[in-house]
Amino acid sequence: MKLLSTFLLSLSLTIALQAQTIKGRIIDSQSEMPLIGATVVVDLESGQRGATTDLDGYYLLDQIPPGRHQLLVSYLGYEPSTLSNILVTAGKDVILDIRLEESFTQLNEVVVTADPRGNQNELAAVSIRTFSPEEVNRYAGGRADVSRLAGNMAGVSTADDSRNDIVIRGNSPAGLLWQLEGINIPNPNHFSTLGTTGGPVSALNPNLLASSDFITSAFPAEYGNATSGVFDLRLRNGNRDRYEFMAQLGTFTGIELMAEGPVNDRGGSFVVGFRNSFVGLASSLGLDIGTNATPDYRDLTFKVDFGDSKAGRFSLFGIGGTSNIDFLGTETDDEDIFANPSRNSYADSQFGVFGIRHNLITGEETYLRTVIAASYQGNDFSEFDIDRAGSDSLILTNVEDATIRYSIKSYLNSKLSNRLSIRTGIQADLNQLNTTVDDRVGSPDRDEDGIPDFDRLRDFDDQFNLLQAFAQTRFRITKDLTMNAGVHLQYFDLSEAFGIEPRLGLEYRVSEPLQLTLGYGRHNQTPALPVFFFRDLSTGSPNANQDLGFQSADHLVVGATWQIAPQWQLKTEAYYQWLFNVPVDNFPSSFSILNAGADFVFPERGSLVSDGTGTNYGLELTLERQFADNWYLLFTGSVFESNYTGSDGVERPTAFNNQYVTNILLGREIPVGKDGRNRITINTRLTTSGGRYYSPIDLEASIAANEDVRNETLAFSERYDNYFRWDLKFGIQLNSPNRRFSQSFFIDFQNLTNRENIFQRRFNPATQQENVLLQSGFFPDVQYRIQF
Repeated sequence: MKLLSTFLLSLSLTIALQAQTIKGRIIDSQSEMPLIGATVVVDLESGQRGATTDLDGYYLLDQIPPGRHQLLVSYLGYEPSTLSNILVTAGKDVILDIRLEESFTQLNEVVVTADPRGNQNELAAVSIRTFSPEEVNRYAGGRADVSRLAGNMAGVSTADDSRNDIVIRGNSPAGLLWQLEGINIPNPNHFSTLGTTGGPVSALNPNLLASSDFITSAFPAEYGNATSGVFDLRLRNGNRDRYEFMAQLGTFTGIELMAEGPVNDRGGSFVVGFRNSFVGLASSLGLDIGTNATPDYRDLTFKVDFGDSKAGRFSLFGIGGTSNIDFLGTETDDEDIFANPSRNSYADSQFGVFGIRHNLITGEETYLRTVIAASYQGNDFSEFDIDRAGSDSLILTNVEDATIRYSIKSYLNSKLSNRLSIRTGIQADLNQLNTTVDDRVGSPDRDEDGIPDFDRLRDFDDQFNLLQAFAQTRFRITKDLTMNAGVHLQYFDLSEAFGIEPRLGLEYRVSEPLQLTLGYGRHNQTPALPVFFFRDLSTGSPNANQDLGFQSADHLVVGATWQIAPQWQLKTEAYYQWLFNVPVDNFPSSFSILNAGADFVFPERGSLVSDGTGTNYGLELTLERQFADNWYLLFTGSVFESNYTGSDGVERPTAFNNQYVTNILLGREIPVGKDGRNRITINTRLTTSGGRYYSPIDLEASIAANEDVRNETLAFSERYDNYFRWDLKFGIQLNSPNRRFSQSFFIDFQNLTNRENIFQRRFNPATQQENVLLQSGFFPDVQYRIQF
């Protein structure tokens, strides 16, 4: 009986300890110092439950039932904040770090409700959206991909199902900057190639991400070497009080395992997740996945936070992934969007980032943050002609790329008063690149058997450096007027290019519901590496493009945000971008690097000059009803023009000029079961956009060259049909009564109408004809998850 009593007591204590909690840390938004004694209150059916922060700024609300809840956060002298629809599930504590902004006047507590999804980077005044991991998993058609989530935002076009490239306001996707934990990282996608920023499958695990910022124009001074936008990602900390586990199976995410828990008694924690592809199952079931080839990929993400110590706060983080796919000509057909039915192709890629982050408090309102990281990106691609049996014959193309980058970023952040804060820092990237490209196609030289010789189109094995420095300030001129100003400097040693980039942002609160914004920024970027290191065989120059300086862009944005009702927000922005110093041919032609990224490979052009220009301008509208009363609505629309001028002086539409993009997202949750602890979810998404412009195929020249050749005298004179897609997602979430275990099931019907959106018109060497290739058809994405 004693043993039985002890067992039952231990079991009851275990269940009690594993009851769900909401916890985290409350800090000052500018100084990031903990706020001691801040109050956190949650509304429950049984009444309010509250907690106060301890000496380190931590709070804990225990015995929280599953469901969605609202938090009220307040602290004397700071603007209070309301965070709505915090989702609590069984088997998983909610870790929620909160930033409060000091009131302009510290006499009384200001009765103002802050934006519940306030920017993580408050130095960004315009064109910024903060997203949560819960949104990534919620929206229909998202494939658990943060890039595809961004495609729902105003000004971002998504007229390509095959890749998750982020096309912002008509800019090339090559203009995007990826950051993780404050440091620049390579393209975080499987099957990525040198110089690209997207891919077919994301290597970012949304279940390990914290709230992160997506900025589409005139970004703050701390961001450099980008001309279109910034994706600033953060990894969340693990549970510092108990161990938690998750297992998931999904069509696109694959098989996933995740664990987290404490590592020491100083508040340290770890979180780690591993995923392995499961698309092969869909292929074996005969479902259309857009290609007959089966992609194979896996990735690992982790973060270890060691908690506070006398030497500061240290954390380790990393992401790694590998991927490979074989395109066999005998297993493909004329409608495959990736493969050539007359050839065998093999692609392998690797990606990895490992870093250490250190935060040191140097004064009451000052901290020093330093991030040191090493990253690797490699890809190998080979293509063979095939014999009658379908086996590899003559190798036609061989690509080997390997980039190692060592990075350090350090900045000092000082909050001088409740009105003024300053941030200054430096960043250095040391790059070691080994890249070779050998190609027989189009080679004029042949051996004694008539076989074309290899032409070496790229050959570089050396290092180069990019150095950056910045200073920026946030100054609250009055209670309603705030100015963000700064300057960014950068130097690229290979071309000895140097850039000075001023940045300015203004926020003016006209009234409680209405705010006006203005932003300006100059932004410079190094040329894409495949273009920069191209060897011009016509001139015999191995360094044909290495005199190119920075490609530049001036951004100007004006906007207004109107809180039209407690849960409704209307936001609009108008923008103009002037692009200059754009690489174009040194003779009259229609070519411009602004169209790079519209295809899977970068253009092979040599002896380029920085004489091209471009313009992007448009108007964006976002209407959002935040998740309340178990439903939400998001409408985003944009109309825009994206044009460029090549060396022939003729203005043409770019390859990314869709002219309009519209998204409608709508979702509903239905509580079921006792106390509504279980939930049925319905989410839908409608997307439509104008078709992209393209250059027509020169059929006669393509037949002569036995490869796709475009008529550049008619560059971007034709247009694909408009794009349309409807996704519908159903789900159910079940929470166990003892709150120790939860499970959820989702099925996402993507392209529900099986719309035949055009991917590309392409010359087929096997048929010597022009083929119309279609994007992904109807596809059900299934996901099952357990948490305990």
